Amino acid sequence: MKDVMLKITGKIVNYDKGREISEDVMEFITEGKMQSRGRTTMLVYPEMEETGLGECTTYVTVSPNKVRIRREAEGTDQQTVMEFEKGRRYNGYYITPYGPMDMEMLTNSIVPFKSTDEKKTLSIDYSMSLKGLTETRNRLDIEILKDLEETEHE
Repeated sequence: MKDVMLKITGKIVNYDKGREISEDVMEFITEGKMQSRGRTTMLVYPEMEETGLGECTTYVTVSPNKVRIRREAEGTDQQTVMEFEKGRRYNGYYITPYGPMDMEMLTNSIVPFKSTDEKKTLSIDYSMSLKGLTETRNRLDIEILKDLEETEHE
């Protein structure tokens, strides 16, 4: 795996009775690792404490039509798994500081990064419901800012 610098941007839009009531954007830059095999790319990076997830490691597997994200909390066997495939629903558990919650997601769109693009950004647009208590529209963008190994050789 090679070292890369990643910019992670998450946007959450909250709705109440079909009306947008708030929007939250969180962005951070972190070092991570990337490996590509054929048409599949894997990213590994640490989550920052500020994300509210505590110390955890995130694994992102990007295939042509599917993205799988797995977050593992440090020092526990707790993990959150999310799968994204356009038009498909995914049911699972989302680990929060208050414990696991039932989660249902519907992927609206995926734009995977392409090796031919100068700017490599993965974008996922999805709707999520947590235990039927809250529904949000979300967008996750993961941008590969630079390949640290190539930078070292310049």
